[in-house]
Amino acid sequence: MLELNLGPMTIHPTILYDKDSLVLIDTGMPGSAPAILELVKQVGIGDIPLRSIILTHQDIDHIGGLPAFLADGDEAPIVFAHEDDKGAINGSQPLLKMTTERLAAILQQLPEEARSQFEETFLHPSHPNVDQTITDGETLPFAGGLTVIHTPGHTPGHVSLFHQPSKTLIAGDAMVAENGELKGPRPSNTPDMEKALKSLKKFNDFDIENVICFHGGKIQGGVNKRIAALADPS
Repeated sequence: MLELNLGPMTIHPTILYDKDSLVLIDTGMPGSAPAILELVKQVGIGDIPLRSIILTHQDIDHIGGLPAFLADGDEAPIVFAHEDDKGAINGSQPLLKMTTERLAAILQQLPEEARSQFEETFLHPSHPNVDQTITDGETLPFAGGLTVIHTPGHTPGHVSLFHQPSKTLIAGDAMVAENGELKGPRPSNTPDMEKALKSLKKFNDFDIENVICFHGGKIQGGVNKRIAALADPS
């Protein structure tokens, strides 16, 4: 789990790796790629090539850093995402929660190169950004096994990921951590809260010891019991 301070918020992209390749889960805000790569270098795995990127969903703080990672052309990593968010990530559909005015304001604050990369990738794409779609229940062959859990509600194609060897749930925005406590998705950023809470029930099928929330970081201990309470607040 990486910890990247972006000023108004701190985010937690996650890296899986072996001796041959890195897998990055979520790419941060536009312009975040250099900081993510620096964090990877600081933990001592900067020499391992980035081969794959998994995007948990279409929100700009999860896909915004993607353009810089794709800039290497033939050496660019393979990008994975769920079918139901693929259109937004490819730039063929608008981002669900991003108005034109808000996006323009965000891009205006970026350095020219980062702004240009974002516009070329998402606003005027010349090719799809998603190379491979992932489906509910699929096990990806990364770091000993990574199970895809489709958890719609926050976005239609939101996925969480369960790393089997470490019993770690990479929750994306299906849950958040606040002051060391696991909580459900933020209502202000979740268009379909009913569906999002129903999605949490899928986690009951997994023996979870650790949860990594993109917003809030890692939670350990009593996880399954807490999730069950969040999924059924009555």
